[in-house]
Amino acid sequence: MPKEFFEQRERTLLGERYETLYSAPSKTAARGVTVNLLRCTPEWFADHAGLSVSPSPFCSAGLLIEDPAVKLGRHPYHHAGAFYSQEPSASAPAAMLDVQPGMKVLDLCAAPGGKSSQLAAALQGRGVLVINEYVAARADILKSNLERMGVSNAVVLNESPARIADALPEFFDRVLVDAPCSGEGMFRKEEAAVTDWSQETVQMCARRQREILDSAARLVRPGGRLVYSTCTFAPEEDEETVAAFLKAHPEFAPEPVEAPWFVPGENASYRMWPHKLLGEGHFAAVLRKTQGESGEVPACPGEKCPKAWESFAKELDIALPEGKAVSFGQSLYWAPMELPELNRLKVLRPGLELGTERKGRFEPAHALALWLKTCAVAESFPPESPEMKASLHGEVVPSGKKGWCLVQAGGYAIGWGKGDGSVLKNHYPKGLRR
Repeated sequence: MPKEFFEQRERTLLGERYETLYSAPSKTAARGVTVNLLRCTPEWFADHAGLSVSPSPFCSAGLLIEDPAVKLGRHPYHHAGAFYSQEPSASAPAAMLDVQPGMKVLDLCAAPGGKSSQLAAALQGRGVLVINEYVAARADILKSNLERMGVSNAVVLNESPARIADALPEFFDRVLVDAPCSGEGMFRKEEAAVTDWSQETVQMCARRQREILDSAARLVRPGGRLVYSTCTFAPEEDEETVAAFLKAHPEFAPEPVEAPWFVPGENASYRMWPHKLLGEGHFAAVLRKTQGESGEVPACPGEKCPKAWESFAKELDIALPEGKAVSFGQSLYWAPMELPELNRLKVLRPGLELGTERKGRFEPAHALALWLKTCAVAESFPPESPEMKASLHGEVVPSGKKGWCLVQAGGYAIGWGKGDGSVLKNHYPKGLRR
């Protein structure tokens, strides 16, 4: 598609603002983190993480990273799930969903998981969060990220939106559709986004987005809220998609919200222009379902925990939140009480993985370690200590502990070790070692 088409369209949209927006594509992109409120507060993180930060305008849990060279993925608090590295303005759509503890929430296009982690923090371990990704490889990354953030009440699916809608009709209080898009908002940040762009891609994305939204409409309960968002400027994927949705679904109505960082538009939609604030381009629309009947979805039955788990939990003084035990594959999981029957869906995780029973003994899962704040047997090392660096490398570290031991970085769990009274044998997953 000729570059001239895109330029003409953007000049029509922006007018005099065009030159301001596209004059500096080489500027350093804004960097940010969203602090995991299941772990700590933004204030605590700012004081203890050793990073130069300032508050983000897009989300109360967001912080702007002032040093462009810092390697956030190597920070021990990243491994401990204390924060999620996220482009600052990307945190806005999840905040617009207005999630409250105890709700049933769905993130329909969730990978890699930044917005899902925000929704989980808003639920505060109550209710149920269903997160989905259609692409299998991205779904595995999504699952890993939610485990790192210590989320106990999340169910991870690898499904099509249509199949989820068939299985869980009008089940959710809140649904987020952060849709796959042509990515025009990433032009300043990623050169590939410019070279890969075409009008054909825009049209393809618009068709796919409308199909996803048709499924999302069936998933929202009466009175529930749907937020649709993209990181593109294309009207075909933004305002036109929302208008087509409202025409096809008269049971939904636009719902204005407080969003001072966005420029308001038609049908309770909002645009964020990157030349106005630190961040890249985003679009969002907030919609309320005003009619319909709540779906009747059978609950997934729980089961009795094995004695091996009970002995392990007693030894380490582990108390689980309200929920139910569910066997899945070879592992035992702790699922939210609101977990529905999921037999017809491809499930990657039905809740918090506790571990597996082997020869009458319980072997704890890495996910359980990341959920725990502490336990009766724990060893905490300073985040930048040689011991912590060795732990993240998969090496043994000195310790007088015996048996299973929770390893912590500055008080935040990062994984398991098993002690013999002199050293801890490292059980940090090989794929995560650095």
